[in-house]
Amino acid sequence: MRSYVVAAYIAALLAMSGPTRVGAQDAPDVDPDSVYLLDPIDVRGRVDDLTGLVGSASVGYVGARDLRVRPLLRAGELLETVPGMILTQHSGGGKSNQMFVRGFNLDHGTDFSTKLEGMPINLPTHAHGHGYTDLNFLIAELIDHVEYSLGNFYAEIGDFGSAGGADLRLRRSLPQPILSAGLGEHGYQRVVAAASTPLGTGGSLLAGGEVQRNDGPWDLAEDLQKLSGMLRYTREGATSTFSLLALGYDTEWSATDQIPTRAVEVGTIGRFGNLDDTLGGASSRYSAIASWNRATSSSSQKIEVYGAYYELDLFSNFTYLLDDPAAGDQFRQQDHGRTILGANVAHLQPFGFGGREHTVTVGAQVRGDMGELTLSRTSGRAFVSAVRSDEFTQWSGGAYAELKSPWSDAFRTTFGVRADAYMFDVTSDLAANTGESDDRIVSPKLSIAIGPFSSTEVYVSGGFGFHSNDARGTVTTIDPSSGDPTEPVDALVRSWGAELGMRSQPVDGLNSTLALWALELDSELLFVGDAGTTEPSGGSRRIGVTLANFYRVTEEWTADLDVSFTKARLIDLPVPAAEDRIPGAMERVVAAGVGYEPLADGPFGTVRLRHFGEYPLIEDNSMRSEASSLVNLSAGYKLGNARITLQVLNAFDEEDSDIQYFYASRLPGEPPEGVDDIHFHPAEPRELRVSLSWGL
Repeated sequence: MRSYVVAAYIAALLAMSGPTRVGAQDAPDVDPDSVYLLDPIDVRGRVDDLTGLVGSASVGYVGARDLRVRPLLRAGELLETVPGMILTQHSGGGKSNQMFVRGFNLDHGTDFSTKLEGMPINLPTHAHGHGYTDLNFLIAELIDHVEYSLGNFYAEIGDFGSAGGADLRLRRSLPQPILSAGLGEHGYQRVVAAASTPLGTGGSLLAGGEVQRNDGPWDLAEDLQKLSGMLRYTREGATSTFSLLALGYDTEWSATDQIPTRAVEVGTIGRFGNLDDTLGGASSRYSAIASWNRATSSSSQKIEVYGAYYELDLFSNFTYLLDDPAAGDQFRQQDHGRTILGANVAHLQPFGFGGREHTVTVGAQVRGDMGELTLSRTSGRAFVSAVRSDEFTQWSGGAYAELKSPWSDAFRTTFGVRADAYMFDVTSDLAANTGESDDRIVSPKLSIAIGPFSSTEVYVSGGFGFHSNDARGTVTTIDPSSGDPTEPVDALVRSWGAELGMRSQPVDGLNSTLALWALELDSELLFVGDAGTTEPSGGSRRIGVTLANFYRVTEEWTADLDVSFTKARLIDLPVPAAEDRIPGAMERVVAAGVGYEPLADGPFGTVRLRHFGEYPLIEDNSMRSEASSLVNLSAGYKLGNARITLQVLNAFDEEDSDIQYFYASRLPGEPPEGVDDIHFHPAEPRELRVSLSWGL
């Protein structure tokens, strides 16, 4: 049934291949001073020079031209354009990526705010992990640009934004239809099609879809089946733009979770083997976003309204026979029919003062999540026992104001303040864990920009931020796994950060940013989905340096190099100083690449290095991960609108790990307390993928 639907869908896309309007990627350059008044920003490659326009060194824009040439194993790796950011995987391909940035193991997204066209992707009070950010629904070819902001200095970013945030923007129209078909090793198959057509006066309709299947290198075939679709209507007037966007995504997969090193070393399983062949899951997300942007000579406004329906059904097993030697430790997490509703509004008003034009932006954001979450013990996907079941409703509202003041040609300030309020209502299967809670927080922010002097600008930024905690943790008084009493946690946790930055263009085409930064959190409380409880930790401090360079050598040649170093420590804990490491806090990231993209017909190619260094696996630093360095290649030939592309992922076939953990698990014949061991998910081996595309 699915194959007929897909075939009809792609045929409909190709039927729309009549005359099309010129899209944003081919639009003429716009006045950079107006870029930030109206939300749609024209970004072709990277915005080359942001001096005089932004408030910190850690703001950037990456457009489709540069996104297109990056070899990708997963769609979520588009976020690796954010300096110092790494996305990996510890389970099946349909599960959210594991994310790292600025010394955070973000798990699946906590402390990094990710949005799509203004709609938050982070899911609070989630069945698997608070802040769960699943980017697998993205169709890479339809991403127009990525906007990122690192640090907590931006009034528009609220929850999950202590380390920063990113907003992914989608194409509004296409200059010509696109079609891409790819094949690869391990059963990889992928087809993407999209087209746009004029519709009414000033309007256009864009439709696109992706079908993907993949088994991966695993002994247990992943059997990933993914279907994504997008439909967008855009109407552009003289001073305003209206967009109505619909997105659909459905996937299912079998999973190989992280495995214990000892099982591989003694030959019980191979490097790509498993200890439970019934893991995996299914997920879906259906979203709608309506947006309206207006800009005149006197002011500009933005309204975004969104709604989504989301489901996840996930089977996992990390400890095997440790908790239940008879039935095993497999568990099932279900996010049943979550409904998400929300809206963002903003108004920007320029005004004169002291002979200068200042701008004030005021905005408000509201969001509601409601659904049912269940956690149960299973064996071979068969029900064993219930751990907890909860119905929840969570509402949040935020208001912010930001004042940008150019006091002179060489001195600017950006002052912002944000206020947030949260309300939680949880109905649990255990009366003691049923209740309501609420909290509120105010977060001031300030950035100072000095320059530019000789194409160099210096920034000093500081601000307060926060992250929320799982609604269940704010009312839970009985541990559902052990039955022991437990204390509810704070709903909102304060963070504060500071940054000294510099942005420079030492030579034509070379853009460099340097940021020295620090960030503290009052607590890194984390809801542990497989246990159904909130795991407390003390405060933390991270300090680091990030150097990002992008060099457009010529119109055809580009090079980039990002280097990030971080020191992360637990603070205010009654433990020896030797036990203050934060497990999973990545200490070193290097990303580099060289690319050639011809202006006319001919060969093209890209080579990229992604390195992330060792990190502590335990608080006393006695166990550390191994570093990983992977090289990906992409090369091909362009002839008119056609391209043939060969990707070589993990070109040197390195036997590295995507992620490593240190904890106790139990295999058959081992003692009841289990064995402490490094558990790892291997990086996928060298893989060849070839695609033939039209219109990209």
